[in-house]
Amino acid sequence: MKVISVVGARPQFVKLAPVAQAMDEAGVEHIIVHTGQHYDADMSDVFFDGLSIPTPDVHLGVGSGSHATQTGAMLAQLEPVFQEHQPDWVLVYGDTNSTLAAALAAVKIHIPVAHLEAGLRSFNRRMPEEHNRVMTDHCSDLLLAPTDVAREHLTTEGLAERTEVVGDVMVDVCFTVRDAVLAKGAVDEGEPYLLSTIHRAENTDDPERLRTIIDALADAPVPVRLLAHPRLRAKAEEFGIALDRGSIDVRTPVPYAEMVTSVLGSVGVVTDSGGLQKEAYLLDRPCTTLRTETEWVETLHDGWNVLVADPADLASALARPRPTAPRQAPYGDGHAAVAAVQALAAHRAGA
Repeated sequence: MKVISVVGARPQFVKLAPVAQAMDEAGVEHIIVHTGQHYDADMSDVFFDGLSIPTPDVHLGVGSGSHATQTGAMLAQLEPVFQEHQPDWVLVYGDTNSTLAAALAAVKIHIPVAHLEAGLRSFNRRMPEEHNRVMTDHCSDLLLAPTDVAREHLTTEGLAERTEVVGDVMVDVCFTVRDAVLAKGAVDEGEPYLLSTIHRAENTDDPERLRTIIDALADAPVPVRLLAHPRLRAKAEEFGIALDRGSIDVRTPVPYAEMVTSVLGSVGVVTDSGGLQKEAYLLDRPCTTLRTETEWVETLHDGWNVLVADPADLASALARPRPTAPRQAPYGDGHAAVAAVQALAAHRAGA
């Protein structure tokens, strides 16, 4: 079996790590294509190095641009790659422009598409990621859902026959890295702090909203380690908003193992990232999410994750007590990558 994985952004690199290992162990011919959607070394290279992911076989180097420019450039460059290699599957991950572009490029030339992390829904039509994931699901041949809730969404949309629940590959890598970090004793036991990432357009493109968020973080009762995404830095500079003030300690994005270490050392997380919400939940840390909705609704149970639609409410959300209810285990047992590779083999044309 030959599979092409297409990735381009930080969350996809993390998901790729256990999948690449499972592919190797199963003897699959695995070709990795990096679109270059995240081209900054802090957002790309550190993840390949830190997670021991094989070097991409193809690097498109698309870089930044509008959604249309970026997606169109990927489409044009991916098609000849797929035609050259003629894989049994094109495997796409998550909900980025790279995801949609790869799915469209493959389906147009009749190459089967499998979508890992299928069925997630925020039901927020203003999110580019929502359009990407819905369109990808509806043009894919195999939908690898992470949870029963995701399967329910796909069933509602008439896609039950294409769906298989395999679990969440993020659990695989998160628990593996967590155990390694704890074994090394690398967790910071010093002063309590909050860990924060802010990058979504709805939080960064409106100067007043962004200023309110940064003001609340600066006034936090404990230090805030702000891992500043390039988008956040650019918008803050454009709007004249100082990031490094008050409680905020501005840092650069970190490799995945260091991110897990930082979450474990924190007393909580403040983010608008879907991936970090789930990582906080898996690592037993309360999360405050600066969004009106979340795809990972399971994290909301018992207050482990709280949505803050209005940044004016951020301060009170940060002051809430730590949840006491035990967390559930809705995302699988840490063997999702193996299950995904087995599903690809079982559903391969002619298998």
